[in-house]
This record gives sequence, structure tokens and C-alpha cells, in this order.
Amino acid sequence: MTARIIDGVKLAASIREDVAKRAANLTAAGMRPGLAVILVGSDPASQVYVRNKVAACEKAGLHSVMEQYPADMTQEELLKRIQALNADPTIHGILVQLPLPKHIDSHLVIETIAASKDVDGFHVSNAGLLMTGKPLFRPCTPYGVMKMLESEKVEIRGAVAVIVGASNIVGKPMAMLLQSAGATVTICNSKTRDLAWHTSHADIVVVATGKPRMVTGSMIKPGAVVIDVGINRTPEGKLCGDVDFESAKEVVSAITPVPGGVGPMTIAMLLVNTIEAAERARANT
Repeated sequence: MTARIIDGVKLAASIREDVAKRAANLTAAGMRPGLAVILVGSDPASQVYVRNKVAACEKAGLHSVMEQYPADMTQEELLKRIQALNADPTIHGILVQLPLPKHIDSHLVIETIAASKDVDGFHVSNAGLLMTGKPLFRPCTPYGVMKMLESEKVEIRGAVAVIVGASNIVGKPMAMLLQSAGATVTICNSKTRDLAWHTSHADIVVVATGKPRMVTGSMIKPGAVVIDVGINRTPEGKLCGDVDFESAKEVVSAITPVPGGVGPMTIAMLLVNTIEAAERARANT
């Protein structure tokens, strides 16, 4: 079987073009969409992610503000800054890059962001809206995955979907979106007995564990669609996913590569969430 390689770079570029058009329309009407990105500390991976997000905003015509603070910033100082951004009419989306230093309560920080500006989709009210099938913001990575499945014309209604990884950022919201689209969903985790049994019965497999190449071709149903959310660095310095791409591509009908798959889509959907927030703000003025 020859697998289709799902090109996240190409699809993300198309989505970003659409965002740029919508941003230009809003700017022409007197409202330039704005995103504030906050980074606390100097984690190298977080710095790269933040730079990529800010660059993507600028390229799409969005106003972006990057605020970097030292790792010893107090929780109170961070919360006050978020509250100021909540009140700033030029900022439509607020993103606090995770992970935060240990002395800061990430949950409290997320809950302090106004739900209407929570472009990551992590606020408890947005999680609740997603659970009830009426999302305001969809978390960026699962949202990107759904767009990829849509672009490949994958039949979700009636499909059996297995998600490996149960995080609040990917696994749980991914399950909600797939379920809302009509799939029968199983969420697996590190304690799941006989993981291969579950994955080998799935039409759609989404893997987000942070464990390099843990899902192999022998664990996948022939003809399944596999979405690899993971990104890991091998001892040789190369990037790889949570799926063993070489063995999986011999079995599946379609698969995302790492890099070049889900990663670009996550940033593209952050832009979509930001432009949607700005459009709602304009409609409410």
C-alpha cells in the first residue's frame, strides 16, 4: 500500500492566506487583529515556538506583541499583566506559553485570561463549550488535525477513532471534536492494557504521547489514517514523531510526517482563532 503523505505545510499556507485576507478586511475597516504572546523564563523550545507564532502573525497582517519576562516573575505580576491585556481593545487574543515556572499556577493563569481572548482554547469555559458541542475556540492542535482530516476527505462519521494520549491540550479536546463529528472514540493512555489491540481496530489513529516511535506499523489497521502529533529529537539530533513513520507508511492509507505535518497546522489555527476573536469583537462594537 502506498500511503498519502498529508502535507501540513501546504495546507497551513492555504489557511494562512485566508487569514491574511480576513485580517486585511478588518484592518481596512479600522480594526487590526492583535495577539499578545507572553513567555516567562528562557526555555529554548518555548522561545522557538513563540518566535514562530509572532512571525506567523506578522506575515498574515496581524498585530503581534511578544512579552518576555524573567523566570522569577511573580504569579501576581503575571496575573496583573494578563488582566491589563484583557482590558486592551487592540488585543483580541492572549497566549501564555506553557510550561510556566513551577512557582506559577498554570491553571490560575489560564483562568485569568478572558474567555473571549483565550485563543489557545484552554479556559475552563471554552473547554465546557467544546464538551457540549458548541465551541467558542477549539484548541489549536486538535483543530488543525480536524482540518487535515477534512482536507483528505476522511469519513469521520461512523469511523472508529483511537487517540493515544489523554492531555487537556490534545487528547481530550481531540476526542470531543471527533465525537462531535460522529466518530466512535477511545482515549488510550500510558496505563492502557494491550494498546496495540485498540490501535489495530481503529480507522483513525491520533498519537500524542511524547514518546518517540512508540506506535509502529504492526499496531495499525491496514488502510487506517494516522495523525502523528508528537515531535521528538533522536540521539542523532534528528526529529521524529510518536509514530514509527517508516513501518507505518507501509500499512496506512494516509499519514502525517514529522516535521511538516501537524506542527505548521497548530500555528495556522492559532491565527484562525485570533482572527475569529477579532471578528467577534468587531461584531459586538
